[in-house]
Amino acid sequence: MPSPAWKTDPEKHDFPAAMDYLELVLEPAAAQQAVERLKSAPTVVKKAKDILRASQLSLLPKENVHVAENIDKVRQGKKLSPVLLVRDHPLIIADGYHRVCAIYYLSEDLEVPCRLA
Repeated sequence: MPSPAWKTDPEKHDFPAAMDYLELVLEPAAAQQAVERLKSAPTVVKKAKDILRASQLSLLPKENVHVAENIDKVRQGKKLSPVLLVRDHPLIIADGYHRVCAIYYLSEDLEVPCRLA
């Protein structure tokens, strides 16, 4: 299995997707502020296992359609978008949960580029 390739920056549609999710767990103004911070945050790398652990989310099955699609993208050498994270307790994966799960299946120790706000 090849190592995943990553885009330098999130795709434009990742931010509205993050906003849609964040509005479910935060007040609208706080969600908007978080997205604005994500847009200007530097990209850092964190291990897939640590992102999942901090988020307290379960690992999705590799048969999940979106997880499987991301695993296939890696196999095809396609670049994945960095993950968008909001520091809270627990950590919020605002966009990229399926990508994190896909990378975990490749190796839980793989580093995942992310924006952290």
